[in-house]
Amino acid sequence: MGEPKPQPRPLPPSSPRSQNPEAKSFPAVANAQSPPAISLQPASNKKGPSKSRKIFLRFRAVFRSFPIIAPSCKIPVSLHHGSRTGEGHIHGGIRMTGTLFGNRKSRVSIAIQESPKCLPLLVIELGIPTGKLLQDMGVGFVRIALECEKRPGDKTKIVDEPIWMLYCNGKKSGYGVRREATDDDLSVMQVLHAISMGAGVLPNDGDELPDGEFMYMRAQFERVIGSKDSETYYMLNPDGNNGPELSVFFVRV
Repeated sequence: MGEPKPQPRPLPPSSPRSQNPEAKSFPAVANAQSPPAISLQPASNKKGPSKSRKIFLRFRAVFRSFPIIAPSCKIPVSLHHGSRTGEGHIHGGIRMTGTLFGNRKSRVSIAIQESPKCLPLLVIELGIPTGKLLQDMGVGFVRIALECEKRPGDKTKIVDEPIWMLYCNGKKSGYGVRREATDDDLSVMQVLHAISMGAGVLPNDGDELPDGEFMYMRAQFERVIGSKDSETYYMLNPDGNNGPELSVFFVRV
């Protein structure tokens, strides 16, 4: 009888995800087991302008971009065309990164960041389906007004309010709710950290999603503070007035 042949040693267990180092998971899209590591940085604590400069910017912003309240639904109307320079910059504005994201049939969220590589400063969930909002932006200007009640002696910043009445192009559309960034929100921001502007659909590992595909749109916004009761975010378009446009007004009345 011959000597028994040596048996091959079993291979160490491995998952398909570890065999493909380029595979990515998107927790907000599907129930992935390995969310991407979060490397987003806190927003920088930049020293603001001097007091005199702040007064000047505030005074100028009031006259150039303070929203006008319409009597019917109190929605602010943008002084859009008179508030920009030839390069698309708004006087007194601070440039930020804004991202609209969510499943097509579910409510859209908007995240505001100092830059794509920073943690969100503000996350708001709007009572509008993601697909509907992006579709409306594709055919014309969209103006969203987030309105809350003014309370005597309240020193809360307007963007720190917990809830607002929501109007979209003058039509009441539910509510806007501020929330802390969830793990899913941070995972989406991490996946998009190298994108400064653009739109698309995130992959979902092949699973069928009951609320439709996960969509996003990222652009540069200019933040303009009109007063303690008025703040506006204007989307900037690289092609001037062509393409989708969005303005988000926060107003206390």
